[in-house]
Amino acid sequence: MSEKKLNHIGKGYDRAEAQEKVTGQATYVHDMEMPGMLYAKVLISPHAHAKIVSIDCSEAKKLKGVKAVVTGKEACQRVGLYMVDKNIMAGEKVRYQGEIVSAVVAETEAIAEEAVSLIQVEYKPLPIVDSLDEALEAKTLVHQNLHTYEYMEGVFFPKKDSNIASWNRTKKGDIKKGFEEADHIFEEEFSLPAVAHVPMETHVAIAQADPYSDKVKIWSSAQSPFAIRQLLAKSLGIAKADVNVIVPYVGGGFGGKAGVHLEPLVSVLSRAAGGRPVKLKMTREEEFNTLPTRAEMRASFKTGMTKDGKITAMEVYHDWDSGAYADYGVNVGKTAVYSGAGPYTVPNIELHSRTIYTNKVFSTAYRGFGHLETHWAVERHMDKIAQKLKIDPYDLRMKNLLRPGDTTISGELIYPTTGDPVSCLEAVSKEIGWTGRKTEEERKRELETGKVRGKGFAMLQKAPAMPSYTSTAAIMQMDEDGHVKVMLGAVDFGQGANTIMAQVAAEELRVPVKDVEVVWNVETDKHPYDWNTVASKYTFMGGNAVRKAARNMIQQMKEVAGQVLRCHPDELTHGEGYIYHVHQTHRRLSYVDLSMGYAYENGNGIGGPLIAHGIYMASGLTNPDPETGQGRPGLVWTFGAHAVDLEVDVETGEVDILKFVSAFDIGKVINKKMVDGQVYGGIVQGVGSAMMEGYTFDEERKLLNPYFGDNRIPSSKDIPREIKAIYIEEPETAQVDGPYGARGIGEHPMISVPSAIGNALYEALGINFHRLPFTPENVSLAIDKYLNNDESK
Repeated sequence: MSEKKLNHIGKGYDRAEAQEKVTGQATYVHDMEMPGMLYAKVLISPHAHAKIVSIDCSEAKKLKGVKAVVTGKEACQRVGLYMVDKNIMAGEKVRYQGEIVSAVVAETEAIAEEAVSLIQVEYKPLPIVDSLDEALEAKTLVHQNLHTYEYMEGVFFPKKDSNIASWNRTKKGDIKKGFEEADHIFEEEFSLPAVAHVPMETHVAIAQADPYSDKVKIWSSAQSPFAIRQLLAKSLGIAKADVNVIVPYVGGGFGGKAGVHLEPLVSVLSRAAGGRPVKLKMTREEEFNTLPTRAEMRASFKTGMTKDGKITAMEVYHDWDSGAYADYGVNVGKTAVYSGAGPYTVPNIELHSRTIYTNKVFSTAYRGFGHLETHWAVERHMDKIAQKLKIDPYDLRMKNLLRPGDTTISGELIYPTTGDPVSCLEAVSKEIGWTGRKTEEERKRELETGKVRGKGFAMLQKAPAMPSYTSTAAIMQMDEDGHVKVMLGAVDFGQGANTIMAQVAAEELRVPVKDVEVVWNVETDKHPYDWNTVASKYTFMGGNAVRKAARNMIQQMKEVAGQVLRCHPDELTHGEGYIYHVHQTHRRLSYVDLSMGYAYENGNGIGGPLIAHGIYMASGLTNPDPETGQGRPGLVWTFGAHAVDLEVDVETGEVDILKFVSAFDIGKVINKKMVDGQVYGGIVQGVGSAMMEGYTFDEERKLLNPYFGDNRIPSSKDIPREIKAIYIEEPETAQVDGPYGARGIGEHPMISVPSAIGNALYEALGINFHRLPFTPENVSLAIDKYLNNDESK
């Protein structure tokens, strides 16, 4: 279908659920109340690493209104996404400050909270694994029995007698030869802290365990109902058919609600309370302190370059402080084996990505899935190389960006249809008005004025990280009045996926979008399967599944209409609610006439209710080779670039972002309003990571900022003064991949935002920052060192 014929694709329709949400009609799990429902509260560990000597729950059990008190002895089942390394509740010991050691179920939250305060726990503190370096020394092990854990073999690689949950590698070319060919070798280290996801709706789940069978019903604010079903069944030792997961409206996720979190615990609590429904909702402090984060990360680069700026070799270490448990963290680390060197041609590379245990709150998926972290390092490193070679950073990138015929670090061949990072860089550099670097003298003159300006840019790339067997499905049904209902297994947690799917269905059926309804609540007992709502995959994968379902429905109507109109189905076409003959357009039947089957005048009927389905599997994916990382683990690439123009107050260290420009090779925009929302939101979220967010711990690994007062996220005053989004669309060449040529963009706007800001700060100040965030304090201290000619600048 050519672009000119598209009626709904590219239009900026409002989100289907907008009115329900803004009027307060939308129901979230936080809002849900059920007959006989009980409430849970949890007791968390004050220690980062300690043996649990004893737990005395006797006083808590005596409190009126308490229905159950559970400890790790009763909730000893193990759970894990890629590595089964975690108990539902801490058993013999705790591995991070904030880990749950006991839970109370009571008639009210107030009673449960009071009962929790009556539980007495005796701990014996153990040595703390405090940092990546201490973890790698392995003098103390976070998991002594790591070698006995069940895990996904051939994909992840835990190391016995170590704190390494997985060590993934990439090897391409001859790194020794590559460094010998280099005229210059540059070595750098960059890092960033752990940060919280901060969805508006904190984690919350309700469980009802049937007291007479193994059946469990879960209502959860979650991204991945089918993953919850699978992992919960495995953890509790019951059949997947006995688990029904229901996900209503979700108040944000950003990856923090992927996988399984509270659901096994509330299932155990419900069973302990005799099968009554039990609700557990986390406070904001518990969200920071107990639920998973984005991992802290350190990246080390050694890069060989020719004197004219071509990469000859790279040796890279990405070390992820994944905290006490592996969860999604090992898979985040795995993405580095195919994306950890940025969108550049690197002929010779050896890359190591190590997911490492420490005694901190554990990590999980976060918007960008490791790419913000790796690209923070890659793009700052490229800028510093340009400084040292005295090459314009624009020219340096242009010399090395991937182009058709090149191969990625994992050996994937770049085709003309893969995407175009070059066009993205050209677009943002032009829009920001890049004319080259300032001189040192220009910077010093500006510093004397008290306000300095700087521009910078950074590249980005991402492909969905998922198993090679990933699939999704759609079921479509037409009612008697021609209204179409679409059922999906994916969760729309604010990204607008359901509106996009309605547009795709309407486009294929050639009906108004208002005639298509995507059923909202996802229920694993009723909805078709979807692997996970993660990885910026759903427009691509779900869109293809919905297209197939719609085309299947059209074909069903043509088969029946062909019999009625006495012609071959291939002679029929469709549009405006009719199936009609290609040439004799007056020979037609309406969708309504066919929706329940066609009835002849004599009463005979043919056909039947129109129910169609479509499936899409991520074809052609392979697991990376265990030794070399070579393979095709990423389904479809989206490339992009950011550019920023900012101003720094030399006295206070405050950074004012005047203009932020982003360009993405998106293939085709399905809904501009939705894409704009993703881009603007992603940029602001990226600004948070760059400018203010980050966990801080004391010497005992206690989280010091588990609240918004000291762990701030961007507010309206932190938003860049101007944001411009540029979409590079080539639907005809990209059509071989996504629906109408569309590629994913959900996570991409956040990637490389800190790098672009860091590069602009160098242009403004002549100072290179190696660690996030750029708080006014950190910037001010760096300026002070610079002005005093400190060698450590």
